[in-house]
Amino acid sequence: MSVAPVRLNHAVLFVADLDRAVRFYTEVFGMAVVSREAELGAVFLRSPRSGNHHDLGLFGVEQAGPRQRGVGLYHLAWQLDTIDELADFRQRLVDAGARTGESSHGATKSVYGVDPDGNEFEIMWMLPRDEWGAYADASIVAPLDLDAEIARWSGVRTAGRMVTAA
Repeated sequence: MSVAPVRLNHAVLFVADLDRAVRFYTEVFGMAVVSREAELGAVFLRSPRSGNHHDLGLFGVEQAGPRQRGVGLYHLAWQLDTIDELADFRQRLVDAGARTGESSHGATKSVYGVDPDGNEFEIMWMLPRDEWGAYADASIVAPLDLDAEIARWSGVRTAGRMVTAA
């Protein structure tokens, strides 16, 4: 296995009361709200000492619709170092029958899958911090054009080193 995640990047939770959870993580953990996505019923938060786009995603159970299974873990996101590794990992998931989807989230590019027990996960690559632009304070869900991303970012390493905020 030549491609492996560098680190756990973020977690996403389903919560019973979105506003209550946001208050808890901002007041107790000192996290800042990166974005509120009303159409998704979601809030994304970043720890003040983090180089991540977001460290925690919260989805309100009432807004989550049929995809959620109750309060608790939605998924964990594992970060890769290059967009090339994301393409390799995507193929590995396809070969294993485990790939469930893929998305561009602006600052991050993601492929989704499930393990044999149905636990969801995300394998992602993050743009260099100075390229986040408008995505620094937004969380989008758009189609991923992996070929175009590879053409632009092939060989660019963004994990395994400290990423500082601008």
